[in-house]
Amino acid sequence: MPAQLLSTAVVFGLYFATRFADVVSAIALDRTPRANLDPYPGRPRVSFNSDGTFKITVFSDLHFGENPWDDWGPEQDVNSLQLMRTVLADEMPDYVVLNGDLITGENTFRENSTKLIDEIMAPINEAGVKFSSTHGNHDNQANITHLEEIQRELLVAPNSYTRLAPPGVGGEEGPGNYWVPVYTKDTDPAPSLILWFFDSRGGFAEGSGTTPVPDWVDSSVTDWIKSETEAMNSAWGPAEERSAIAFVHIPPHVIQALQSGLDSVRNPGLNADVLGSGSTQATTNSADNGKDDPFWSTLNANVKNLHAVISGHDHGNEWCVREPTQNVIFCFDKHSGYGGYSGVGWGHGVRNVIVQSPDPSSALDTWIRLEDGETRARVLLDQNYH
Repeated sequence: MPAQLLSTAVVFGLYFATRFADVVSAIALDRTPRANLDPYPGRPRVSFNSDGTFKITVFSDLHFGENPWDDWGPEQDVNSLQLMRTVLADEMPDYVVLNGDLITGENTFRENSTKLIDEIMAPINEAGVKFSSTHGNHDNQANITHLEEIQRELLVAPNSYTRLAPPGVGGEEGPGNYWVPVYTKDTDPAPSLILWFFDSRGGFAEGSGTTPVPDWVDSSVTDWIKSETEAMNSAWGPAEERSAIAFVHIPPHVIQALQSGLDSVRNPGLNADVLGSGSTQATTNSADNGKDDPFWSTLNANVKNLHAVISGHDHGNEWCVREPTQNVIFCFDKHSGYGGYSGVGWGHGVRNVIVQSPDPSSALDTWIRLEDGETRARVLLDQNYH
């Protein structure tokens, strides 16, 4: 080989070796969790019906495990199981969401608290429906944690699509941050709808009953939202080509200020819980006000065509409202369980949601269904809502 060619080859060899070393170093220094866009390999895909719709039934605040030392508590769990079986048989949803406070962890016995997950899963397993869970402040208590509930669910419920966030995402006792892709057809290369699930934490540290856990979606989730959506956009095309729905147990604190302006016609549904300290994220202590702002702003900045954000937690509220700072619709669930606080005439039931089309601009038809079949607070959530 001529000396000039040999010299050129050496230069290029050194260049590429240096660039390779730079890439390896960059990867080593980058601690950002890598997005996995196929989080359920080998599992059946979640997809729209052949008629182009997708129906979700949301059970919220089941509160299993109250007062296990007397007759009252177990009777409430029996009633809740009956409600679940009745609703699942009648509604036949494509997907189910359990939106937090599955268990009243301060009442259960430590030695068998996760067995309550087995009870909750039984009607869902019988129905054979795919589902996901979020977890609430009563799921982080002296006798139970979010992590333990998720681990047990994955052990006993074959149709669960709940999963854990990557290490470092979620903060103290907040491992339940994840998303589920929904495809128009299960053979499509990219999903048309993303279901987002966030862990708003709260409650008390395991075994203590006195050490509070922060009651908001941790700020570490913001970088994760950005990295996940960036990976989605790179692989599947612009975010505007998909839509989304988000579920979180404790509502964002910005919702509190909207209650005074509700209109019973535009915002139908029970409005019996006055929002205040502890009823929304980061409001238990005044010093914590605004700590959920990074989550709220990042979610709305990066997740496009967000149909709605849906929460439980406040048992006496069923209404929907448009949150003006982010121009996004927020809805409360329906208190489903016979456990947990209630009021005269409140009843028990679910929130049903029908995504009318895979088209990202399509509307959501949503309503409250009570155990006896009564329908109330039905609204169409679209660009014209409020």
